[in-house]
Amino acid sequence: QKPITDTLLSALRQRRVAQAYLFCGPRGTGKTSTGRILAKAVNCLTNEGMGEPCNTCDMCRGITEGRAMDIIEIDAASNTGVDDIRDLKERVNYSPAEARFKVYIIDEVHMLSTNAANALLKTLEEPPPRVIFILATTELHKILPTIMSRCQRFDFRRLSTADIAGKLTEVAKAEGVDIENDGVTLLARASGGSLRDAENLLQQAATVYDGRISLRQVQDNLGLTGDDRSSKLVQHIADADAAAGMRLLSQVAADGVDLKQFNREVIEKLR
Repeated sequence: QKPITDTLLSALRQRRVAQAYLFCGPRGTGKTSTGRILAKAVNCLTNEGMGEPCNTCDMCRGITEGRAMDIIEIDAASNTGVDDIRDLKERVNYSPAEARFKVYIIDEVHMLSTNAANALLKTLEEPPPRVIFILATTELHKILPTIMSRCQRFDFRRLSTADIAGKLTEVAKAEGVDIENDGVTLLARASGGSLRDAENLLQQAATVYDGRISLRQVQDNLGLTGDDRSSKLVQHIADADAAAGMRLLSQVAADGVDLKQFNREVIEKLR
């Protein structure tokens, strides 16, 4: 998410960090992770909150290990009520215990009830000093326009296949998983731009196939046909040969191929 990280780094260097951010975008694209890194960056003892976190000072390590009491993560899906937000409003007025800034990361903020969202709005309108709110959501259209207007909004994009493949290669090397490059690329394509989904697929493949993972094994794990029947179906569509197309689909289904995955292959061929 280079445009987002560049903007945040510039704000840190100029000491112009906003008091409320809204991170929106598809799942697994780094919204909550970026929130945690920003919480580290503003509180880092080494760079004094003016750039990349060092990840070695006491504050950075405390945030990494989840024991920093001034970095509060709230799952709005589990804390949807107005009472939860009122409790937050009471606690938000206390100064940070250890850190330079108290950071609230509210995940899935679109799940808040209307009353809870309105209660949060009041806090965003008049935030106490040394408090930063980071709101994350996958469904921007459900956020109150009044909340959006109080936040700096960042739109997270689906990650490119190349970026995901590069990260998967790093993870596989670190975890001692030997996987073919074509297999990594296939996992990256199957993830739909979500790094978290890609990592889950890699973990699943590594669990099933201990040792070296081949392209064929990745195809089997994803339920791919591994042959060129998706291209043949596209040709039948182009030829307007419905009968041949139905026969091919029946054969694919009889072979136990995941039809949703086969559908994705056909769409990719069409693109």
